[in-house]
Amino acid sequence: MLAPQDKALLAGKGISEVQIEEQLKSFQAGFPFLRLDAAASIEKGISHPTDEQQEAYLSAWSAYTQSRKTIVKFVPASGAASRMFKDLFEFLGSDRDAPATTFEQTFFDHITEFAFYDDLNVACVETSGKDIPGLMGDGNYKAVVSALLDEAGLNYGSLPKGLLKFHKYETGSRTPMEEHLVEGALYATGKSGKSNIHFTVSAEHRDMFRSLSEQKASAFAAVHRVDYNITFSEQKPSTDTIAADVNNQPFRDNGKLLFRPGGHGALIENLNDLDADIIFIKNIDNVVPDRLKADTVRYKRLIAGVLVTLQKQAFDYLELLDSGSYTHGQVIEVLQFLQKKLFCKNPETKNLEDAELVLYLKNKLNRPMRVCGMVKNVGEPGGGPFLVYNSDGTISLQILESSQIDMSDPAKKEMFEKGTHFNPVDLVCAVRDYKGHKFDLNRYVDKETGFISRKSRNGQELKALELPGLWNGAMSDWNTVFVEIPLSTFNPVKTVNDLLREQHQ
Repeated sequence: MLAPQDKALLAGKGISEVQIEEQLKSFQAGFPFLRLDAAASIEKGISHPTDEQQEAYLSAWSAYTQSRKTIVKFVPASGAASRMFKDLFEFLGSDRDAPATTFEQTFFDHITEFAFYDDLNVACVETSGKDIPGLMGDGNYKAVVSALLDEAGLNYGSLPKGLLKFHKYETGSRTPMEEHLVEGALYATGKSGKSNIHFTVSAEHRDMFRSLSEQKASAFAAVHRVDYNITFSEQKPSTDTIAADVNNQPFRDNGKLLFRPGGHGALIENLNDLDADIIFIKNIDNVVPDRLKADTVRYKRLIAGVLVTLQKQAFDYLELLDSGSYTHGQVIEVLQFLQKKLFCKNPETKNLEDAELVLYLKNKLNRPMRVCGMVKNVGEPGGGPFLVYNSDGTISLQILESSQIDMSDPAKKEMFEKGTHFNPVDLVCAVRDYKGHKFDLNRYVDKETGFISRKSRNGQELKALELPGLWNGAMSDWNTVFVEIPLSTFNPVKTVNDLLREQHQ
């Protein structure tokens, strides 16, 4: 039973009582595992364009950028960098004064190679009265780490990844945010010369992101001859989810209902708010210095070319079906396109009359479309590409996380573990229909693909509910195509020592 103060809290967040009821039911019922057909591979579901096809797709994207369509680069950037420094936080909390683990020793042995070294040196002088060589010479390694992580120093332990210095240049160091500005100019700029880049950020860091963009954008704009339109949004309070206790009742913290962020799936709302034709999506930490950007730029343009080529064909077919002037052979041609190019199959279509089949085809073609780059699996944790059964009996391509797969089933577990490819979060999306209207992206979310995890609050166990992931269930009912891209385009930074890799130097 909700008390008046509970209802006031819901109203403030823009959450309805019906939503709360649905979320509590999800805690009770859980979420079903998805039924798999196969792991996607080059042999089944992942395209590997020939050199000739690649050039055609690159030309298609080049032509598209000369139209008056709106292109946006969308970068989820609210994630805190604290996990990057997990090992250093552990060192700070230990009873050791000197680095002992391989990770700690690597960090200090190569400390001058980090892009933030000069800033850290200044912070050490300000907080401890000595520079880094002096502190390390005294054996005071923890003072160096404190200057890096704590608020009195650089505060890197509390900042988002997007604001940390990743790469060194002769002209200074760059943050991931700056690298994304450069990327946007290189592959996501239209005929107008406008480079639209949208970052999702946390409320507490919004001003810092805006300030950095104002400081840096004009210089990049001059070099790349673009006009930046940089915008920001935050995860909406209405996408927060209620926490539950072990009995699946609302969890209360000092009598007050506890809500938690709904995970990256909540960003489907932010994506839906954008006024765009084509939207690129890429994680904030997957960036490289300019000297290595060529592959990134080429394959971003390539998958965008695949997208606009497929979209044009789908639009042409929808116009044909709308006209009512088509032959049986043309209907079968459209069905073949859906099955062989968009990888959406339904065994029942063979039993449909032409009129029924046309309705089915129009429904399946007139949906948001995305092309996702896939890299060869090198053991990174995270989701992978699969052919999956949907609730309407169709089989289509989906990006799944391990939590969506029944790992107690040996066959399914093997399918996941032996998958040949990995999802690097490299997407380009088409979000308008063939009549030019924006799709309501919320209509294409599979609400049965959420995730429940166990957390604690003040020593009490609780259950947390994550919404269907942005590139998982939130895009479940889109037309999805996978294209193999090289591993050179995937260079995430999960720990601070990843910045020492050749790809970030």
